[in-house]
Amino acid sequence: MTIDTATPADWDAVRKAHPAIEKNSVIDPFDMQHAPADPSISDGSTADYYQLPKSASQLQDLISEKDMNAQLGEIFRACYRYGEVSHSSKLRDAKKIQFYISAEIERLQKIT
Repeated sequence: MTIDTATPADWDAVRKAHPAIEKNSVIDPFDMQHAPADPSISDGSTADYYQLPKSASQLQDLISEKDMNAQLGEIFRACYRYGEVSHSSKLRDAKKIQFYISAEIERLQKIT
């Protein structure tokens, strides 16, 4: 059985086998009472590590806060403005991202 092929009878059997699953219950992904206690773990809906620092008012603040090196900073900037500026098409931005991620991978391979 997969989620795409499950019949109503399959779902009823799952509910019977796992009584904690309530019929018609939905967890609001933005309801923080269901958030994991460890802020480094995400339940797929939200995580503390996605919260913007109070001191961040521009991209450079985020780059500094996350202690990104030059390659990661360039990737972050190119992703943020992707195809939105007249001097840099999506293709140019994608090539820039590819160039800098290749440089970062090469750097990491040298130190591991």
